Amino acid sequence: MKNIASAILFIETEEAQVTRTYGEGCPIALSLDIVGERWALLVVRELRLGPRRYRDLAQALPGITPAVLSKRLKELEEYGVLRRRELPPPAAAKVYELTEWGAGLEPVFQALARWGVRSPVLPLTGEVSADSTMLGLRTFFAEAEDGWTATYEVALDRDVYRLRVEDGRLTELARGPAATAPDVLVRTTKAAWQAVFDGSDPLDDAVAAGRLSVTGDVEALRRLVRARPSAPAG
Repeated sequence: MKNIASAILFIETEEAQVTRTYGEGCPIALSLDIVGERWALLVVRELRLGPRRYRDLAQALPGITPAVLSKRLKELEEYGVLRRRELPPPAAAKVYELTEWGAGLEPVFQALARWGVRSPVLPLTGEVSADSTMLGLRTFFAEAEDGWTATYEVALDRDVYRLRVEDGRLTELARGPAATAPDVLVRTTKAAWQAVFDGSDPLDDAVAAGRLSVTGDVEALRRLVRARPSAPAG
């Protein structure tokens, strides 16, 4: 039994060291060589709103093992999709962030989200990260003809995001607090925020019940909710 276990471990180790490639000159095949491995695109997804530490990525992707996360980060860095850098004191932490080329995957994510939501077979179930919940707003945002302008800061549990709408267009969505006092400040949970935006919990009911704490221009928040048709996270 010990010899069999050792042989299996050897095979798994050898497979892990093999660089998988489709071996084709097609740019689609090349793209899949880079981001087609399991978890690779989801790692990139979690960097679309800004840099993250290793532990933040691990918490956002609870189904990934430490070994696989480390491997995907190493591969994506070698391919030039992301890079590591160290934050200055007092943070003094290493973070991962997308390169300009890596950020060019944004239209791919939006297309995949719009395609996946129309699946005739597979239902959308399971947990989504806070980033993915907020990204759904960017993917499915519908510009308003009677445009409005407002800034927002949204805290979903421990994660904080800033948004800016100008003339009815979503011009900024990023992780981190607003640089100046926002027009609307929201404190809530990921689940409560998602329920308001998917239409299962009317905004006024959620505010009245305390599921959302809102400071500032509530009407601007109503307009933000109306600007995103009921759709899943993206």
